[in-house]
Amino acid sequence: MATVELRFSALPEHVRTARLVAAAVARRAGVDESVLDEVRLAVGEACSRAVGLHQRGGIGGTVRVALTDQEKRFLIEVEDEAGPEAHLAPGADEGGDPDEDTLGLAVITGLVEDLEVTNGTGGAVIRMSWPVSVASVAA
Repeated sequence: MATVELRFSALPEHVRTARLVAAAVARRAGVDESVLDEVRLAVGEACSRAVGLHQRGGIGGTVRVALTDQEKRFLIEVEDEAGPEAHLAPGADEGGDPDEDTLGLAVITGLVEDLEVTNGTGGAVIRMSWPVSVASVAA
């Protein structure tokens, strides 16, 4: 089980890098080519959501993306440091849009069959996974 971990400042310009790294690692892990766009989009949405929560809350911090090649699944975790209050009342700060967070999660839900969103003391963790093709596991 190999893990690649990426941490970046909660800035929009880093989301593209996270998408590119996720797609490259997913391809190497054996995720089917037909699913790579979904992986890329889901990671982009999860990272954009995390960045938005940080910015709306005026919080610095980092976004952590962990990419884990398990035996039969490829797991991605996107974790923010926005704190639990950012997740309880999205858009509560001036300028925030509560629908933006809901829309982002809806998009991710449409892209990922195996999805779990949890809130911790530091922030939220979005766990997503995709199957790894049998041919690449045997190789």
